[in-house]
Amino acid sequence: MEISQMLYGNITILQTESCSPPYQAMRNNLDQEVRGVSLKDVEPKSEYRSLLDDIVRDFYFPLLSQAVLYKRAVGFFSSSALIEISKGISALVKNGGKIHLIVSPKLSEDDIEAIEKGFEMRYEIIERCLERSFEPPRNVYEEKRLNLLANLIANGQLDIKVAFLESNNKIGMFHEKMGLITDADSNVIAFTGSMNETQNAFSHNYESIDVFCSWTHDSERVFAKEAAFNALWNDYEPHIKTIAFPKVAKEQFQKYKFNYSIDYEIDDKEFIVQESQQEYETISNKRQPVIPADVLIRPYQTEALDEWEKEGYRGIFDMATGTGKTYTGLAAVERLYRNLGDNLAVFIVAPYQHLVNQWVEDIEKFGMKAIIGHSASVQKNWEKRLNDAIRSFSMGITNHFCFICTNATFSSDFVQEQLLKTNGNILLMVDEAHNFGATNLSTLLAPHIPFRLALSATIDRHGDEEGTEKLYNYFGKKCIEYTLKQAIDNNMLTPYEYHPVVVSLNEDELDEYISISKKIFGKTDERGKRTFSEYEKMLLIKRARIVAGAWQKIDNLKEQIRPYKNDTHMLVYCGATTISDPDYREGSADENEKKQINVVADMLGNELGMRISKFTSEEPAQERESLKKAFDEGKHLQTLIAIRCLDEGVNIPSIKTAFILASSTNPKEYIQRRGRVLRKYPGKTKAVIYDFITLPIAINEIGNYPPEIIKSTSGLALREMERMKDFANISENPWDVDSLINQIEEAYDLNNFEGDENHAGD
Repeated sequence: MEISQMLYGNITILQTESCSPPYQAMRNNLDQEVRGVSLKDVEPKSEYRSLLDDIVRDFYFPLLSQAVLYKRAVGFFSSSALIEISKGISALVKNGGKIHLIVSPKLSEDDIEAIEKGFEMRYEIIERCLERSFEPPRNVYEEKRLNLLANLIANGQLDIKVAFLESNNKIGMFHEKMGLITDADSNVIAFTGSMNETQNAFSHNYESIDVFCSWTHDSERVFAKEAAFNALWNDYEPHIKTIAFPKVAKEQFQKYKFNYSIDYEIDDKEFIVQESQQEYETISNKRQPVIPADVLIRPYQTEALDEWEKEGYRGIFDMATGTGKTYTGLAAVERLYRNLGDNLAVFIVAPYQHLVNQWVEDIEKFGMKAIIGHSASVQKNWEKRLNDAIRSFSMGITNHFCFICTNATFSSDFVQEQLLKTNGNILLMVDEAHNFGATNLSTLLAPHIPFRLALSATIDRHGDEEGTEKLYNYFGKKCIEYTLKQAIDNNMLTPYEYHPVVVSLNEDELDEYISISKKIFGKTDERGKRTFSEYEKMLLIKRARIVAGAWQKIDNLKEQIRPYKNDTHMLVYCGATTISDPDYREGSADENEKKQINVVADMLGNELGMRISKFTSEEPAQERESLKKAFDEGKHLQTLIAIRCLDEGVNIPSIKTAFILASSTNPKEYIQRRGRVLRKYPGKTKAVIYDFITLPIAINEIGNYPPEIIKSTSGLALREMERMKDFANISENPWDVDSLINQIEEAYDLNNFEGDENHAGD
């Protein structure tokens, strides 16, 4: 087959002598598309000033949408500069276009001095300078833009070179600022001026650019700019050295190449500004719930939806981690919307900001535009958006909106007032809904909402029958119960090996444990349920922290993890036994938790020489995202040491080996922690879990203690055995644990145990 080439500007199309009709049609369409784009149709102004013009909307968007080649010298390199330069390039990329970028490393005085002292070090120092210029994305849009750019580098559409001044072995910073935009007919627009691709330049500083067009009297100036750029690009500009983008910087860039596909609509999504009620109505009416073509709703999910519909669109999806709760919930939104004649207001509530942000991506995937309500929302005017949406929906002007917020925002007076104003078809969907059995949150479950859906892997509240009953009374019955075992058996989660590691309290810890226990009495209500005063609840939590922070765990961890010191994708879970402490706030950590995590970090990092990082709610969300990516990659980070923030919703599926020091006896919590470790990941065939079992007294020392001490502490051993049996029961090696369970039960005489149940919070 003879192949020739047709060249339109910078797009090369392979032409075959004989083409199949579908291919021929596709090529003809592309021919028309390429020939149709022209910069002449835009008619740019000769000058743009940042405080008078919206340069992104008025200049970059219309011009780059007609382009097939974008050449830009931007000055100093940084990931934030790259994010800004990406604004407007979506259409250019879809045109098949390319980007040539010249950047300069922002060298410090120390860098320059080091280079001038040793000529051979200059490239190493420049590499290091570029590498430290990467910053974590601050929101989902920045993440998507870095993903877009990383993919463009990978497929050859974005090429970056680095330029710096070089003369007489002296080095300086290149700071040229110009750009060239070329269409398929070789029309060129050149621009130059004080504009930098930085957020401040676009929105805060007073910047300006001058614009020249090749088809006007400015053609000579355009030619001069093209010649200057080409001289820089090809490294023949005097006194300026231009080198290829270093490999180490490219590798750093690829950390932002995420698993999800490129979002070519990122410009439209980010720059839709709802400037008026009318504009909001136009936008919202174009958005509606739809199941994406690439999302498969599995039979068990369909059965859950059918049951929910049968129950009048009220119910609970009790589904193990990793089985698709979010997609099932959004599929429920789509079904209800469709069955109500395309009319539905949706309120979604999730516990924390990072969970809300995870939801937003899936909400958009399902065709909806989310109003995002929390203190760090990227939508600074979300309150106005919600107010406008509710007013339009209640008046019948619009037929749909979707609002998602944190538990804290949902509890606010503003959101509660807005919810009461909403009339008609309303769906309340609550993620991690077990939290709404608590007294303060259960009062917010509005009775006027007709459609309700609770999502949870652990809907039944441990030790709180009253709270559990509130959830069933409001949301209705379970429409599906998909267990962890079913998920493993059906290849939704990874099989696992289970290895309990037995530790015991030291003398001081045991004395304090017994002393606290003597102050906890509780009382039995008319239903036979044991209840505790607020003071006793605080004592229970204090006692639980003794168990969580038992010092023997540190030495045993060193012994257990040593064989893995060269492995990757490991998690050490420290700290709190409960996320329900009354004094817990997102973004905080208890002093005892900090003490344990610091000791573990010192031991693993300094004594064993492992590459570790803390992963707690105190680290900013952007930093946690960067840590997750580095952890997935496995080159520079072996182990995460975590507290609390892995309990609900955080996904790090690449975890292969987990050492769980925080030995919770609350099924809700240990089921969630186990589920985090069992998520599927490429190349992961099984997980390994080391569970630190805390006994009040070591088995071989029980004979040294009087019977009353053993009996008063046997409740702890009993509860640890319950968790051990649960973990072992569905593991790959249950028989390995049987003899240990028998040993402990016999030593503590647990088969005849008749102690009280004052163990809430352990």
